[in-house]
Amino acid sequence: MLCCASCGIAEVDDIKLTECPNCKLVRYCSVRCQRKHRPRHKQACKKRTAELRDELLFRQPESSHLGDCPVCLLPLSIDLTKSKVYSCCSKIICNGCNYANGIRMRAGSLKPKCPFCRQLAGGLSDKELDQNTMKRVEANDIVAMSEMAKVRSNEGDFSRAYEYWKKAAEMGDADSHYQLSALYNKDDGFERDEKKQLYHMEEAAIGGHPIARYNLGCVEGNKGRNERAMKHFIIAANLGFDSAIEMLKGEYASGNISKEDFATALRTHHAAVNATTSPQREAAAAKAVTK
Repeated sequence: MLCCASCGIAEVDDIKLTECPNCKLVRYCSVRCQRKHRPRHKQACKKRTAELRDELLFRQPESSHLGDCPVCLLPLSIDLTKSKVYSCCSKIICNGCNYANGIRMRAGSLKPKCPFCRQLAGGLSDKELDQNTMKRVEANDIVAMSEMAKVRSNEGDFSRAYEYWKKAAEMGDADSHYQLSALYNKDDGFERDEKKQLYHMEEAAIGGHPIARYNLGCVEGNKGRNERAMKHFIIAANLGFDSAIEMLKGEYASGNISKEDFATALRTHHAAVNATTSPQREAAAAKAVTK
């Protein structure tokens, strides 16, 4: 039977108990009981909260924060030069689908259109592109918010960039969390806050952001916590992040990671990279090289 950790009253009929929101270990019948029990519960709560955070933090994401191309449904490469964001629908389309769509447009003598929503996508001015993005921002599109934040950041308007990234992060956008972590580490007048920087970096890593994950590994390594650092680097490598696998090579040579764990990381890294390839994407890459 569930009982209040402070007064011992059982959860029956009209008496409902509420979990401790941090550790989930105990329940209370009222806020008064929770406050009264706090001094006795504080240490156990803090320990269990840290354990739950680590369970979430070191869980391998199913994919990177970019997800899949909405046209071919293959995982998007974490190399941002291999995809494009369309302002009309805020979809991130891989270069393979852009390449195939271009062939179709030229074969039919058609005007350039978005491969996803089929809106006109060629010959637009910067002003028209911004207007398209703002329409998506007003529709609470997190990709559009993140893109508009980058525009404002490039202009040096970090306050407005912060507002866009903050809202997108609150809606679960991993890249916005990553950008906020970088913003809290700036030396150009924006508020520096190591606690907030680390929080947003962790949230980005949980969402599958490989650079944030790699940076966390570096942070832990600099603190001498090699076991935690190796976990971060392995997760980043499993997402196909090349810098992480290079780091693991050095750590393996130094004896900080076992042969079995390093071999597994190599295989999963290779599999993650292969999953982002297709004939169309390879053709697009080959065409880019010949230009």
